[in-house]
Amino acid sequence: MIELNHILLFLAVISPLAVLGRAWRSDAAYRIWRLAALAVLAVTSLAWIVFPHEAGYIGGSAWLILLFLPAVGIRRVAELSARQHYTAARKLAAVIAWLHPGDDLRQQIQLLRTLESRQAAGLISPLPLQTERLNIRNWQFQNATAVLALILVNVGAFLFEISHRHWTESTMLHRLGALEPYGVVVNHEYWRLFTALFLHAGPIHLLFNLFALYVLGPPLERAIGSARFCACYLISGLGSSAGVVALWMARLTDTAQLVGASGCIMGIVGAWAGFLLRHRHIPRARQRLWNIAMIIAIQVAFDLSTPQVSMSAHLFGLATGFIAGLVMAPRRSFAG
Repeated sequence: MIELNHILLFLAVISPLAVLGRAWRSDAAYRIWRLAALAVLAVTSLAWIVFPHEAGYIGGSAWLILLFLPAVGIRRVAELSARQHYTAARKLAAVIAWLHPGDDLRQQIQLLRTLESRQAAGLISPLPLQTERLNIRNWQFQNATAVLALILVNVGAFLFEISHRHWTESTMLHRLGALEPYGVVVNHEYWRLFTALFLHAGPIHLLFNLFALYVLGPPLERAIGSARFCACYLISGLGSSAGVVALWMARLTDTAQLVGASGCIMGIVGAWAGFLLRHRHIPRARQRLWNIAMIIAIQVAFDLSTPQVSMSAHLFGLATGFIAGLVMAPRRSFAG
């Protein structure tokens, strides 16, 4: 089982490096992000020297406070502003400013204060009711029903999994349907190719996969539709499982047992790449492809540093999702 300390240590190193890679040559507006990334790397490095066994928790805390929370908070401020909730946006921006004291954020707070005063004086027309309802619906992800359904299915499967005694042991995972190449090839237990996609080795394993699905899934579902999204998710997972079995048959891997939806998640990444290649004309397509390349590079680096995970499953899921995205991408793009 993967230790949380290891995952947090990886995040505390790779995430700041990714921020520096994107913001190093940018203008002065990104200066605060560069400083925050360097601060996270410094804290993580010092923790590795002084407290090596807790370095992940320390560095991860720095990453959470200096990079993750400001990024999420700034995005939320923009959403509140778009809905004309200027008071709530200003208060949230003021809190974020303590963690992210940039000039742009201070200017934004001043602008929000001005808009708040003009709104109180009745100088700003309220949004039409239909537009307000649309904003609320988008915020609640009601237009990503397939993603929500898959999250609920994975959570339900995990609750069923932990209802069994000794559920973390390999014998119990075997009974529940873990992927075992020997069982698939010799005993013809082909159903394991599917059932293993909804089993997880622990709550951390589940949460990371569901978080990735929550972040990456809704935009792709809106772009290709719920039915195509579900198909990409399941086909990628099956391709991931089949690829591991094929490598086992070729004696290129000695994998005994695998569980998890990581192959499906990487399939979503691959499907995004396939979709964007089919629709290179849509706004920010090149930037999104670059982001996908960054995700793949980070995942490969994590796989190389973590022997408990299956890189082959991730790569086969990625490749299968890419092909599915190319084939099933609708002719008309709905991505914004």
